[in-house]
Amino acid sequence: MLGRRSKILLDAAIGSIAVGLLRAVKLTDRRRAANFSGAVMRKIGPLLPEHRIGRNNLRAAFPEKSDAEIEKILAGVWDNLGRVAAEFAHLDEFHIEGVGPTASDGIAYTPETADRYERMIKSRTPTLAFGAHLANWEVSAVGAKLLGANSAALYRRPNIRAISDAVIKLRTPLIGQLIPTGLDAPVRLARLLQSGVHVGMLADQHFSKGVEVIFFGRPCKANPLIALLARQTECTIRGARVVRLPDGNRFRCDITDPIEPPRDADGRIDIKGTMQAITAVIEGWVREHPEQWLWLHRRWR
Repeated sequence: MLGRRSKILLDAAIGSIAVGLLRAVKLTDRRRAANFSGAVMRKIGPLLPEHRIGRNNLRAAFPEKSDAEIEKILAGVWDNLGRVAAEFAHLDEFHIEGVGPTASDGIAYTPETADRYERMIKSRTPTLAFGAHLANWEVSAVGAKLLGANSAALYRRPNIRAISDAVIKLRTPLIGQLIPTGLDAPVRLARLLQSGVHVGMLADQHFSKGVEVIFFGRPCKANPLIALLARQTECTIRGARVVRLPDGNRFRCDITDPIEPPRDADGRIDIKGTMQAITAVIEGWVREHPEQWLWLHRRWR
């Protein structure tokens, strides 16, 4: 009883501190906060055990790269992660370029991407969008909402209640409905898709009960949820990614054309084949901007 009470008090204290930090960061200029946080993480990151995980992952994924090249990529990874942390409190300040008050708050789109989004939003068939932990991955959902998409996103609820409540309060108006991971998540997401809501989720992390796919030439496990939902609903599958632009504080959002999923002999969507197709798209994204992907988790087990 004493241990449980202590944990409740500790979680409450940590939650209060985290919420206070979010409010404090919100009072600062977004660009200055992101620049500062990125610079700090460039110094601190290499001292953390995750740096070794990232180094090992990069050596396996890019055996042709030198130690210096790998360390340069890792410096960019830590810089990006620091910026993401600072930007979280400022997500409501982003605007589609040409609409917002300043270009520095812009989310850029190519004409091709803008056309794809327009066709997606006007389509009677909702989209299942997959993303990856690239750049600031939250910006993709924010941009889709700004463009007028009726959307929902799957997310992992923080363990501490106060932090979870703060996250939901901040993100829901900007992204749309938030569906926490859990046993009922597939049913809730399927119902949303059937009602015409576009659904997004990240598809680049280890999932112990997942299907085996090949990523950078090595087997790993992928969560098959997006393929299972596609099989059930026959919704369109698209990839959506974010690229951090050279100034470090602006982004470009991309969305792919519909991805045709492989099918089995009965014409049903093949789960493993579809997840491999999705993983191949994500690998291409990561190869293009390796310094913007989260190499710090154990993707391969």
